[in-house]
Amino acid sequence: MLTGDLVRVKISKERVLPLYLNRESAQWLEAAESLLLIFREGVGMTRGEIEAEIDELFGSGGKATLVHRGLAKVLEDGSEFEVVADVPPDVIREKVFTAAAAHRKTLGKPGPEANPLPEAGIGPRPPFRRDQVLAAVADELKVAPQTLIDGLFADLRDENRMLSFKDMTAQRLLDRYNVALAQTVLLRSVRVVVEVKNETPARYRQLFRQLKFHRLLYRVSGTMRDGYVFHIDGPLSLFSATTRYGLQMALFLPSLLRCCDFRLDAELRWGPKRDPRSFHLDPSLGLVPHQADTGVYVPPEIPAFAERFRQVAPAWELSEVTEVVELGREGVWVPDYRAVHKATGVDVFIEVVGFWKKATLDRLLDQLPRLGPPRFVLIISEKLKVDEDAVSKLPNPILWFKEIPSAPELAGILDRLLNPPDAPAKLF
Repeated sequence: MLTGDLVRVKISKERVLPLYLNRESAQWLEAAESLLLIFREGVGMTRGEIEAEIDELFGSGGKATLVHRGLAKVLEDGSEFEVVADVPPDVIREKVFTAAAAHRKTLGKPGPEANPLPEAGIGPRPPFRRDQVLAAVADELKVAPQTLIDGLFADLRDENRMLSFKDMTAQRLLDRYNVALAQTVLLRSVRVVVEVKNETPARYRQLFRQLKFHRLLYRVSGTMRDGYVFHIDGPLSLFSATTRYGLQMALFLPSLLRCCDFRLDAELRWGPKRDPRSFHLDPSLGLVPHQADTGVYVPPEIPAFAERFRQVAPAWELSEVTEVVELGREGVWVPDYRAVHKATGVDVFIEVVGFWKKATLDRLLDQLPRLGPPRFVLIISEKLKVDEDAVSKLPNPILWFKEIPSAPELAGILDRLLNPPDAPAKLF
């Protein structure tokens, strides 16, 4: 994200309008390429040296350089810097400054060690011998004097040395700048309303998971058919920890940008007086997410398993168009499939748990028995090595698999779920 001093917006009718860069602009593409060249050749240089090169090329301040410094900030965020010192800089400073103070004290004392002119009495004060101080400390720490000089302030920001940076194209840099600009504006939000329509169940699942993963406070309404409306608390609606929460809000934005049909409206507090302002986002602005889209990936064996199930269990209709299952105040659950028994209308939700994080699965195993629907089946990979005590609390059977789930075994489980006969015929 950008820092507050790098944000470029204009205010129109109480609305904050970020000044996004045209990703096709020859002017900005050239500037982006120049900055990329500095960072490519800057590996091994200090942060201060890199910033000096940028200042030399574009100038060191003023509104005319806001974009360049913003682009550089994006590159810097993707770079890795480290403190390069054989001895911790704080240790060097403590040793050197203590030795220097002791050396200065000896300079004020009369005697042959401090003044080589005894015939003149006290005589003139001898000069401070920096080299002697460094040599004494270097000998104590078993390093060369130059090592002390190099490491004395190596932990200061400007002295951090760049180890690597994430290279990219000039156009991608402009895209990342535009998203960073929108993310920075969202840090001033009090509340955010997001409407998403016409997305796949997998995309909705990704959104819900991102909301939960980033621990955002939200309410949701709507249906899979009509779309969903998310009411998300903004960072400024909280009394504390707004920085961390604001960062989580910003990190959620790229997931939303992957949707084809969305609308975001935010209520902001803007400027030193925190005046009320509004902010809007939709796909027409052309913001391009930069993170890898792994949230909707489905291993190829899963669709093959579903097709096999349809062949071996014609009494059941298996559909990917699932409902969002409300789990009370603990969020929602978006299963992978919904199986409906054609003769009775009995439906069962199915989730294939293949490569989940253990914490995510543990949370679901805790929530489903308490808040989930009466009929569901979890198909869990044996590679996850799930704790047996955790799954023993589930009211419904589990289908385990190594490589591909067994369609006939799932059919058998679903047939058994048709009983007991007093169960509700249709849950949703």
